[in-house]
Amino acid sequence: MIAVVAIGNGAAQQVHAQISTLGTNVLFAVPGATLRNGMRIAQNSTFTLDDVDAIRTECTAVTYASPQRNVSGQIAAGGANWPAQVRGVGIDFPDIRSWKTAEGEFFTDGEFRAAAPVCVLGATVAENIFPNGAAVGQPVRIRNIPFRVIGVFERKGTDFVGNDQDDIVLVPFTTAVKRLGGDSHPNSIIFSAITEDRVPEAWEAVDTLLRQRHRIFGDSDPDFTIHSQEEIAAASAQQMKTLATLLLCIAAISLFVGGIGIMNIMLVSVTERTREIGIRMAIGAKGRHILLQFLFEAVTLAIVGGLMGVALGVAVSSVVRRAAGWPIVVTPDSIALSFGVAAVVGIFFGFYPARKASRLDPIDALRYE
Repeated sequence: MIAVVAIGNGAAQQVHAQISTLGTNVLFAVPGATLRNGMRIAQNSTFTLDDVDAIRTECTAVTYASPQRNVSGQIAAGGANWPAQVRGVGIDFPDIRSWKTAEGEFFTDGEFRAAAPVCVLGATVAENIFPNGAAVGQPVRIRNIPFRVIGVFERKGTDFVGNDQDDIVLVPFTTAVKRLGGDSHPNSIIFSAITEDRVPEAWEAVDTLLRQRHRIFGDSDPDFTIHSQEEIAAASAQQMKTLATLLLCIAAISLFVGGIGIMNIMLVSVTERTREIGIRMAIGAKGRHILLQFLFEAVTLAIVGGLMGVALGVAVSSVVRRAAGWPIVVTPDSIALSFGVAAVVGIFFGFYPARKASRLDPIDALRYE
């Protein structure tokens, strides 16, 4: 139980940390979906750069907004090439994601408006294209079109679904459209609320604004959907909760089986010590004394096993941490809960053998062979 709870807490902590790298106050507007023949089919994007500007200027709860357009293609420099994800974004993107450059700088508004052939590399791309470093200022080719590297991002690591966030190349959205053949409509809009507490306000404001701009009135289905990191976090937390519940059920079955083992051991002990019980009763021991004796032995057995289990649970958690590289969180609550359950198991499954021993007839006990 200790190991299960520790692994579950560690996984939840890891998911929360990975979601935090995306920004806890970040929201996404993506194209919606329509029903056709009973199936939900994604709509083509109707977003425009004017929508992005309107979100940034008219929604008071929003601080930054950026278009996004993914473009597939190899990036090459010299004799090296890498199949990175190329994404066209706006100048607010690093502020939304709280993503700083380790080298160089991000592109400017002037470079965005001029559709300049510049790019910023993620750490993974930079390491594979320029293993010796010094990527800033170097020429690269994306889809055989020349670009100049103006910056390299700090390392972000993997996200909550295991994707490498650093395996990316960012170019101005206008450059992606004019030079790499991207659609002029952003396939999503990423924006951030002023604070995490104002995420619902930002969600509502952007939803209302886009409905007005896209002329969607009444109860009509919008041609977009807004998601927040809170939704992703809640879904991940629910998945972790389901997994933890499953693992705890397995642990509970193990405890139940262990309890049956204690009961059987105590029943065997009662049988083997029948003459001892008869002698104790013959010299004045009451049934309650026999009951307490065997119940105490059962609880002691459970407590000793519980202490061994605590040590083993902590050891297993440490082994998992080192072998799998997972964050493992052993809490005092999980230790106390596990130890308490062990004691309850001892009392519950030790009561029947103790009660059976206390009800033995002294004469029959003394005659038992």
